Amino acid sequence: MKFYTPKEECGIFGIYKSQDAAGHTALGLHALQHRGQESAGIVTYDGDHFHIHKGSGLVSKVFSKPELTNRLVGNMAIGHVRYSTSGDAVSRNIQPLVADYALGGIAIAHNGNLTNAWTLRDKLVSKGSIFQSSSDTEVIIHLLATSIKERTVERFIDAMSHVEGAYSIVALTRKKLIGIRDPHGVRPLVIGKLDDTWILASETTALNIINAEIIRDVEPGEVVWFDSVGINSLKPFRERPKKFCILNTYIFKTRF
Repeated sequence: MKFYTPKEECGIFGIYKSQDAAGHTALGLHALQHRGQESAGIVTYDGDHFHIHKGSGLVSKVFSKPELTNRLVGNMAIGHVRYSTSGDAVSRNIQPLVADYALGGIAIAHNGNLTNAWTLRDKLVSKGSIFQSSSDTEVIIHLLATSIKERTVERFIDAMSHVEGAYSIVALTRKKLIGIRDPHGVRPLVIGKLDDTWILASETTALNIINAEIIRDVEPGEVVWFDSVGINSLKPFRERPKKFCILNTYIFKTRF
């Protein structure tokens, strides 16, 4: 007899304007460890440069030495723990992914599954895109890079308008922390606050571990971003009814 349990499929965390962005992110990822045990990674931004550390294994292994988080300087960060639903479990697929494009540097972490990722990938490759990983998260980066929109949030909206599937995303730019939730609302994403620090996370347990206040869920089809103004929101994607698979809802038994 073999028992199957639901897979949560990755955990994501983002934080804006924190004096201990890397430390809080590492704690948040610890709280989300049940969502993925294959790998972990954190990217920070210090106002001039992105700093990244990631590796295979549990958060406690990847960030076992204090000096690792000490090198991740900056007051903005995103993090990811991975359970692979697409792409091989190899180092090049470990998130967050970082890239430079026309509007500057960007880091992205993604939870979910883009059902048309390979179709989009083939179209992008035929137009000259060169992929470095097999992760569908990289498809989002190329969609951003090829968009003709003039602002980052507009490029995200343009990019995600081509995407199908269930997803939640956190992204870090030089000035913003961005969060996006799919129109079905299948993949979770919550907003928290700790004093003047804004936080995005897959689950409230990642807020509880750092004593942050739970503000609300990111709504299905909503784009939120945090900058010098505070919290901003748009709902460019039409909300759709949730579609759940029974395999994601129940623990079941299969007899061999």
